Amino acid sequence: MLSNQLPFAPFAPPGPSADLEEGLALTPKFDADGLVTAVATDVVSGDVLMVAHMDAQALAKTIATGEAWYFSRSRRTLWKKGESSGHSQRVVEMRIDCDQDAIWIKVEQVAGACHTGRRSCFYRAVPLGKAAAQPGAVTLEFRDDRVFDPKAVYRE
Repeated sequence: MLSNQLPFAPFAPPGPSADLEEGLALTPKFDADGLVTAVATDVVSGDVLMVAHMDAQALAKTIATGEAWYFSRSRRTLWKKGESSGHSQRVVEMRIDCDQDAIWIKVEQVAGACHTGRRSCFYRAVPLGKAAAQPGAVTLEFRDDRVFDPKAVYRE
């Protein structure tokens, strides 16, 4: 059995728009790959920490355990945030958007969320008001320092 297949269907299929938008049933609209986008933010600061994807199993495990679980599109497997690094995410609140195709989780993040060693995956700013004279001409601006050494944490 693939990691994104469950022995049962944990969520009913989405219904009409009115039910999705105003109903009380959690009926996520998974995309063609069986995924929904998940945005994790820090419960205290509100900072966006990361954007990932959840399949039905990851969503069900996150709800059941209160720990963030995701589905890796590149590795095609289920993973628990912090499983190898120890930098886990305890879910404090979970919300779903109006048409139930995106998840927002407010988390208590242990250390950094980003595999580059930073607290957030959004550590570079894109300058606004500058026209790109040529491809690659826009220069990003670093906004966050590393909070851990990724080479010490991720030994591959």
